[in-house]
Amino acid sequence: MNMPSATMLPQVDADADANVAGEVGGAFITPGFRIGFMLVVSLFFLWAIANNFNDILIRQFQKALDLDRAQAGIIQFVFYLGYFLIALPAGLLMRRFGYKAGILTGLSLYAAGALLFYPAAELRDYGAFLAALFVIASGAAFLETAANPYIVAFGDRARASQRLNLAQAFNGFGGFLAPIIGGTFIFSGVEHSSAALTAMTPAALDAYRLGEARMVQTPYLVLAAVVIAIGAAIAVTRLPKVVGGQSDVRAPGGIGALLRVPALRGAVAAQFFYVGAQVGIWSFFVDFVKDIRPETPERTAAYLLSASLVLFMAGRFVGAALMQRVRSTVLLGGYAVANVALCAVAIVAPGDIAIGALMLTGFFMSIMFPTIFALGVKDLGPAATLGSSLIVMAIIGGAIFPPLMGFVSHAGGGLRIAMLAPLVCFAIVGLYARRVKDAPSDPITG
Repeated sequence: MNMPSATMLPQVDADADANVAGEVGGAFITPGFRIGFMLVVSLFFLWAIANNFNDILIRQFQKALDLDRAQAGIIQFVFYLGYFLIALPAGLLMRRFGYKAGILTGLSLYAAGALLFYPAAELRDYGAFLAALFVIASGAAFLETAANPYIVAFGDRARASQRLNLAQAFNGFGGFLAPIIGGTFIFSGVEHSSAALTAMTPAALDAYRLGEARMVQTPYLVLAAVVIAIGAAIAVTRLPKVVGGQSDVRAPGGIGALLRVPALRGAVAAQFFYVGAQVGIWSFFVDFVKDIRPETPERTAAYLLSASLVLFMAGRFVGAALMQRVRSTVLLGGYAVANVALCAVAIVAPGDIAIGALMLTGFFMSIMFPTIFALGVKDLGPAATLGSSLIVMAIIGGAIFPPLMGFVSHAGGGLRIAMLAPLVCFAIVGLYARRVKDAPSDPITG
């Protein structure tokens, strides 16, 4: 999700490994670490799958567990609460034991949470599913905290932005694939109207809901197997050692002093609202399509969500090119205004125009997280790691807005009115872009 700035990049311990010292030769990947690099890059794909499967689960659990939208929105609350609570402990563990220990801890938690989906489906218990999601989120928090800065240590620091861009491309690819995989293997294709459900006998209705709950078992078992395999490979693979960054968490004044830095304080707030908008839109995208076009199959709606994620990925590359000529704050502000307008169109426009507008928000969301991130930490110096942890914690916004939007929809406002929440969020991001000073370099490409 996030992209570290140059101020937070780890230093390679050249004395600990002779091959690492060779990175000064300009290698994209230091000889001897290519397999390790590919394995760490795969982590970006894994946490994208975890994040974007939730958008499918919100729809599926409404069917399987007889939830309303407000209740289903708690999925994102629990998931992003895991990120919020685990980000700092993850950083402290890696400070003590290193990046590899953090990655293996994250993969272990991720696999354990995925395996818990099997008994949760048999019990058909929402609390059990939420517990499993919290464990997965805790693992993903470890992976995201570790992988973003660690990927820089695999070669020449001058080419770090290229490696980061490659890793982030796999994150975008995972985000694109997740709705397709989820729509194909989690959605059963069986959809009953409210009248048909009411007409069912209790036994038939119970069998239907149990069948829908069990649809998540195989995808999550496969996901757990993949995670375990990657963890085993990382455990036996040679990875670079890094030093530095320990002084960050001992910065004078601590968190209170950091939050008095206007750019960081604003970035924490902007990130809170941006992630709330992103997660809110994607969480209810399938439901939004079904509300606007009830005849649209769930799988088709999931594929439309994937199209929005393709636009998100494309927006990163377009944004990187534009930032060679346009100040990052100007571009951030322009993208925020565009999404305010698109949310307004989604609220008031008819049919396919509304759906298309909501899809297009993905393109203009693309640069927001990394740009806000870089603007927030650019002047923090040795305190950048602690500052970056605060910005990562701000993704708790993803826990707040989906239940809020679900409540508005359930209370009678409908999903169109609920889209006022992300509209306001994007307006706040635009306000931040107007008030903060520009970063000295492009936050996406270094």
